[in-house]
Amino acid sequence: MASSIGNEKSVNPVLRISQLDALELNKALEQLVWSQFTSCFHGFKPGVLAHFEPEVKAFLCLILWKFTIYSKNATVGQAILNIQYKNNLSQSEKYQPLSKHQKLWYLIFTVGGRWLEERCYDLFSNRQQQSFCKIKNYIGFGSGLLKLCGLVNFLIFLRKGTFATLTERILGIRSVFCKPQNVRQIGFEYMNRELLWHGFAEFLIYLLPLINVQKLKLKISSWCLPITGLSNSENSLAAHCRECSLCGEWPTMPHTIGCPHVFCYYCIKSNFLFDMYFTCPKCGSEVHSLQPLEYKIEMTELHG
Repeated sequence: MASSIGNEKSVNPVLRISQLDALELNKALEQLVWSQFTSCFHGFKPGVLAHFEPEVKAFLCLILWKFTIYSKNATVGQAILNIQYKNNLSQSEKYQPLSKHQKLWYLIFTVGGRWLEERCYDLFSNRQQQSFCKIKNYIGFGSGLLKLCGLVNFLIFLRKGTFATLTERILGIRSVFCKPQNVRQIGFEYMNRELLWHGFAEFLIYLLPLINVQKLKLKISSWCLPITGLSNSENSLAAHCRECSLCGEWPTMPHTIGCPHVFCYYCIKSNFLFDMYFTCPKCGSEVHSLQPLEYKIEMTELHG
């Protein structure tokens, strides 16, 4: 394939996604220009631009058209993506820029059509004469017909990949690369690493709800802090009931589960409701019965 762009056969076709991206960039630029322009009038009386909004938008679009399509044969979005318009009506195989008539009609179809659609409602909404109502109906019918034709053109564009808008098809202008596209060497190490990490993260998100983290934590703590030599006598129970075996604080409403250890009522009740197979983190005893502690603990033991 020749590298010269002068030959039409050597021009690489523009991807559909690139053409759609260019259209979205154009819309984003218009919205950005309009927001910057309206911010200049924040100190004025509210609604000062409401009566002239279609005309102001048309004027701003006219300025954009002058420095994009008229000067460079490409919109701002196309220039960012290394794309420009080509005169597809030319019989020559070499690249031909847009003619002045095509540029002018492009301005009329895009800027003028949008202005007419926005202004016609204000022009004919408050007029009750039958002739004005007919004109309004005709304009509404024409607008709906153009939108239907635009939908058909978009479906054809998805099939063939040329003429993303109805204006391009009517005027015979086509998007092409303004410079030859070289084959790029792409390294997939970073992409593979990201895909692997996202896959691992999704696996963890799926796996974590299936793991009883609380029970596993208590099991590990029982292995790390083993307690042996405990008896079931009241003296042994009194010696170890100064702190809850779960929260480590002074037990509130102390209860037992049938082993020598003491728990706060809310601690043991919440854990038992969360896990019906709950075991004591100190000795591993299962919950046989939840009983309040009968042995009275003197508050003076806190200072002992």
